[in-house]
Amino acid sequence: MTTSLITFATGFGINFAIALIVVRFIYYPARRDKSYVFTFIAFNTIIFFVLSLLGSTELSVGVGFGLFAIFSVLRYRTDPMPIREMTYMFAIIALPTMNAMLLSGEYFIQLLLANGIVLAVLFVLEQGWGFQYESQRKIIYDRLKLLQPKNEELLLLDIQERTGLPVTRIEVGKMDLVKKRANITVFYHEEKNSNGRYWPIMSTWHETESKTSVE
Repeated sequence: MTTSLITFATGFGINFAIALIVVRFIYYPARRDKSYVFTFIAFNTIIFFVLSLLGSTELSVGVGFGLFAIFSVLRYRTDPMPIREMTYMFAIIALPTMNAMLLSGEYFIQLLLANGIVLAVLFVLEQGWGFQYESQRKIIYDRLKLLQPKNEELLLLDIQERTGLPVTRIEVGKMDLVKKRANITVFYHEEKNSNGRYWPIMSTWHETESKTSVE
């Protein structure tokens, strides 16, 4: 009984520590979204307890991935989750599933190795090492003369000055000659600020805001 309790407590400590590292030191510095921090930690803790108490490895795995499937379909209908947060949600649900399964078989070395690899992969991907990301935003533009091919450089400078984005290229969409405006898509490379976070913060710049006119 004592040995079982110690094993259970150790497993919970390892699982919670890994989840805390993922949320606090990998996800939060890049996104800073309080609501998802609460969701990730709460889900991870509750799912670990549920799966650990089931006793059956096969049942634990089925329940773990079944929970993820349910929330993937629902996608929190009242507030759809961005794809990045859905990926973190999968990791947060998969971690207690994996840890509960390895804990039941007392594979502590594999447990530590697997958790370490997950942490390393998430950290490297979030830091963007070796990748140059290109983001895009749609805006309504009012200077049609600059949309002519000969004015491409002036157009880039104008968009960069008025939006503050490091624009690299532009695609022109629908044009309204009566209202003298056009729908354009601007592409730019994400850059890190002094805090090591990508700028602009995509989680706080919603798509609806990007469709306003540039005045």
